[in-house]
Amino acid sequence: QVQFVESGGGLVQPGGSLRLSCAASGISFDEAIMTWHRQVPGQAREWVATMFPGGATFYDDSVKGRFTISRNDANGTLYLQMNSLKPEDKAMYYCQEGGSPTWGQGTQVTVSS
Repeated sequence: QVQFVESGGGLVQPGGSLRLSCAASGISFDEAIMTWHRQVPGQAREWVATMFPGGATFYDDSVKGRFTISRNDANGTLYLQMNSLKPEDKAMYYCQEGGSPTWGQGTQVTVSS
């Protein structure tokens, strides 16, 4: 059974940092193209970042230079280091294996003073 469990969200002031984690199970994680997405209520889910096996990374322009996606293939965990957070980064964040229909429950990030 494919499962993704996100954690690490919270409330942070503008300019602050958070590190999100995603524990994946039921997939060959070291072969998986892994992605982070986010969603604001009433809006479509949007792509944030992707990491390929072997290390290539890609980011949406809105987070480039501030967010870093990484992975630990040994324990099947995906990370998203978020720095210089802005109020517009407030959203529910989800991880996914590229193309998979399975989503986790997400972790909420709120950026507010």
